[in-house]
Amino acid sequence: QVKPVESGGGLVQTGGSLRLSCVASGRSFSSYAMGWFRRAPGKEREFVASITWTSRTKYYGDSVKGRFTISRDNAKNTVYLQMNNLKPEDTGVYFCAAEKTRPYLPVRADEYDYWGQGTQVTVSS
Repeated sequence: QVKPVESGGGLVQTGGSLRLSCVASGRSFSSYAMGWFRRAPGKEREFVASITWTSRTKYYGDSVKGRFTISRDNAKNTVYLQMNNLKPEDTGVYFCAAEKTRPYLPVRADEYDYWGQGTQVTVSS
């Protein structure tokens, strides 16, 4: 199993950028699909992006397409989320998740097995 730990959150103005990192300790990180989700105040957890272990397939939520980019470095056991042109509605706690049992790249939170504690992102208007 792996234990994801997120970092890189913070306060940024509208239009700014942040890069989140998620280091997943444990064996065989490179065999896990990784995902990013977020939870805004008063809302349910929302899919942001996911990436296969080979990086060949990436999916994005509709609200972040064209602004966010997911990537990974298996040598560093790390997955990244580059967030550009941030908007106030991007505010929330961002979570990193991992799974390795499914033959497809998941986009639902209940399809991921291992979760980090989250990192807060706040976008001011």
